[in-house]
Amino acid sequence: MEMIIRKALRKPTAADTIFLIKTNSDLNKLGLTNDEIKWVKKMHRTKSGVVEINRFKNHLFIAFCEAQGTKVERAENLRKLGSDTQSLIKKNRIERVVIQSVGGVKEDAFCLAEGLLLANYKFSKYITDTERAENCFSQLDIYCNDASEEDIEELRIITEAVYITRDMVNEPVQYLTAEQFAREFKNLGTAAGFKVDVFNKKKIESLKMGGLLAVNRGSIDPPTFTVMEWKPDNAVNKQPIVFVGKGVVYDTGGLSLKPSNFMDTMKCDMAGGAAVAGAIYAIAKAKLPVHVISIVPATDNRPDGNAYTPGDVITMFDGTTVEVLNTDAEGRMILADALSYAKKYNPEMVIDMATLTGSASRAIGPNAMVAMQAKCETGFAELQKAGYRVHERMVEFPLWDEYKKMIKSNIADIKNIGGADAGAITAGKFLEHFTDYPYIHLDIAGPAFLSKKDDYKPAGGTGVGVRLLYDFIKSKVQ
Repeated sequence: MEMIIRKALRKPTAADTIFLIKTNSDLNKLGLTNDEIKWVKKMHRTKSGVVEINRFKNHLFIAFCEAQGTKVERAENLRKLGSDTQSLIKKNRIERVVIQSVGGVKEDAFCLAEGLLLANYKFSKYITDTERAENCFSQLDIYCNDASEEDIEELRIITEAVYITRDMVNEPVQYLTAEQFAREFKNLGTAAGFKVDVFNKKKIESLKMGGLLAVNRGSIDPPTFTVMEWKPDNAVNKQPIVFVGKGVVYDTGGLSLKPSNFMDTMKCDMAGGAAVAGAIYAIAKAKLPVHVISIVPATDNRPDGNAYTPGDVITMFDGTTVEVLNTDAEGRMILADALSYAKKYNPEMVIDMATLTGSASRAIGPNAMVAMQAKCETGFAELQKAGYRVHERMVEFPLWDEYKKMIKSNIADIKNIGGADAGAITAGKFLEHFTDYPYIHLDIAGPAFLSKKDDYKPAGGTGVGVRLLYDFIKSKVQ
């Protein structure tokens, strides 16, 4: 969707305006009539958040920013306030709106704006009813004295990157095949200026990426393996930070077929791949001086006649043999090849992101991602801080060696599932086998795709992970 975000050069007068205030005393600074002030005070007593004034020629939205809680709690409350305001803007069919922070605090205005913009997303590509397809507003102006054009541009970049990621997650596999996924990455590289290499099936076969090829055997569409690289001349890191994203563009479970109601949302099984692509897009667009690589192995997982089967033994890219006991544990098979391939870059650290296990979602629901780390305590702590700042939080699960016993195979080196207990952890332990560098595993099965809207996170693809990885990389240069 096309969204205009710009800095307002003067105070809004007759425009549809959101006034961000702290207390009732700030109402006297807004040019309101006495009756309007009384109305706002009355409504604020009975309902928190945003009070609407309809002047018929324009609308005013008085957003109360309560000065309570920690800095990160305050930021998230402002994003939610932005989402609440977006609902009122949508109801009134307003196309352009101005934010004015009466207290003049830039961070408050931008948190409100972020929530407003993220809530304004709509995937309408396949909606033929024009009225339903239209977004509620298409232009946001921000009036704040200390806001720079660079601040506005960063907000624009982050919003665009999340929208792009959500679009990819929401696309059905009839359009977003593994090959089309790779084409999307190529387009992003052209737009943001990062390098994109796409390996076709012949190249993947020559590299002997057994995990990716095994999962792809039941598909009539070929797999792809995409490497995206942002390497600025002024990079602050000598070794790259590598992101790896799961790119299963549709998952039936293969021969270990899912029940039909568990397949409804499986177009989202590439949300990790979309997120690492969206993140490197934002990083490159913002020209952050950090060397970053994103890797996405991609295929669909279907039960065709030559599909890989429970009982198969697969030789992976690094030579490890894997006994397949469940073909629905396919994400770890393709990620394993990508994690092994990442060794060639001698990375500073590797972060993978995947809708990997139902166990993770059942454990903590949609409000956080399950996280594990190996040899990466400092990096993990920094990533956690970024998670709190953008409210894409992590809950750490252990990667203790005791869990290694659960994936030991009698006929191969390891097996691809560890049993009913600790499913998210044994999946992480499987992936750790293919690493020899500082490593963080993020299972985003819970927050990646929602059945209904949750504040500024829409139903469908949420774009989780983009803001987290961008903020984490940005913290390297602040």
